[in-house]
Amino acid sequence: MSFTVIVPARMASTRLPNKPLADIGGKPMVVRTAEQALKSGAERVVVATDHEEIVRACSEHGVQAFMTRADHPSGTDRIAEVAALLQLSEDAVVVNVQGDEPMIDPQLIADTAALVSAATPMATAAHPLHDIAEVFNPNIVKVVLDKHQRALYFSRAVIPWARDAFAKSTTQMPEGFQALRHIGLYAYRNQFLQAYPSLPISPLEQLEALEQLRVLWNGIDIAVHVTAHTPAVGVDTPEDLQRVRQFF
Repeated sequence: MSFTVIVPARMASTRLPNKPLADIGGKPMVVRTAEQALKSGAERVVVATDHEEIVRACSEHGVQAFMTRADHPSGTDRIAEVAALLQLSEDAVVVNVQGDEPMIDPQLIADTAALVSAATPMATAAHPLHDIAEVFNPNIVKVVLDKHQRALYFSRAVIPWARDAFAKSTTQMPEGFQALRHIGLYAYRNQFLQAYPSLPISPLEQLEALEQLRVLWNGIDIAVHVTAHTPAVGVDTPEDLQRVRQFF
């Protein structure tokens, strides 16, 4: 199938200043991410940014980048602006790949994009958790699905809650229990992407600080691709950056 990848990139990181431009094997991180995304079979990969230095760095490495407004409240709003600038058709599929994912699996991008349809205008991904500490970690977002692999809910809390097993112990993974970690990769039908910024904000979204809950709260389905593989770590800290540099 045909799809476009848009990589939102900002200079807003406090833990890793100028993160999109961090050097990884002689290229900026945002360029490495765009190059990795291109391996997915995407028709095109472009960067969406509000900073001239990022546009300049992308241009130097042959990556197309677009300047956007600086006041977007989320990356989704930012890529919606660029999708409109590209004049994509209503049924075009747009994938949001974060700019700090230089080691993202290209097949994961393609598999998530393939789930988008007129009936299900948004898709994302998840993978099983095997460490009970991660299940209880509020920084790790969990998702539960219906029988059609659509999201029922996303939460920082433990979902589902194994009532009887957790009454006995919360330090061991219960037998037969499966928790899914949400992977922050999104694919959209462009018609829905353009409508997203005008959707009413959900109180659940504000409570959990999870933007995707706005979609469920407004009664819109999100398909979820479940991969058995734990994805490569994104770059959030200097330690993450060092690990990625060693790989390259």
